[in-house]
Amino acid sequence: MLSFFDPFRGIDVVAILIRMVLACLCGTVVGLERSSKNRPAGFRTHILVCVGTTIAALTGLYLYMVDYMPADVSRISAQVISGLGFIGAGTIIVTKKQSVKGLTTAAGLWTTGIVGLAIGSGYYELAIAGSLLVLFVESWFFTLGGRIQHNHEYTLELTYQKKGSLDSALRVCKNHHMSITNLRIHTQESAEESADEKNMLYTAEVALSGSTQPDEMLDLIRQMPGVTSAIIQ
Repeated sequence: MLSFFDPFRGIDVVAILIRMVLACLCGTVVGLERSSKNRPAGFRTHILVCVGTTIAALTGLYLYMVDYMPADVSRISAQVISGLGFIGAGTIIVTKKQSVKGLTTAAGLWTTGIVGLAIGSGYYELAIAGSLLVLFVESWFFTLGGRIQHNHEYTLELTYQKKGSLDSALRVCKNHHMSITNLRIHTQESAEESADEKNMLYTAEVALSGSTQPDEMLDLIRQMPGVTSAIIQ
């Protein structure tokens, strides 16, 4: 460890003030990047989380080193880490297209809280390095992630009468390396239809690979016997 920080590893007034200021700085460094991207948790939330966890770590040290209480110093920190999950869960949302957003912000909040615990414990080197690493991951990796090609997601609605039609459609999807989720099958009944003529509505979320076109998939599925209609949205 760096000897420069050795005089400030105690719990005197100067060391406490330095830790609180450092907690504000580390929370600001990570939080400003989130605020610039209009994420649910901005720099104020990150500062509060970092300062709060720093206070929690300092409280555990105070009880053990000053009041000489037979307390487990790490117990408060362990409870704080568990509680941070509830704060992070508030930043996670599921959109109408069943995509999840806010996971990076939630992970950043959780990590910022642990940075605060490191600051409160006097481990300045780890706290500074952790804050810079979180900032690097959230900023630079965001640009890198935008260059990664993702499979396009669509909603496939297939109306069919023969049971084998669905199996054939699923086989075509599998052969074209499509991933299928959120399967739903409904029966469309009418008074004029017999039991063998009931239309079955099959709905699923599908992810097409970059080489597969939606129109190409529809042409293959619509040509299958027993398929009444096929739509990709």
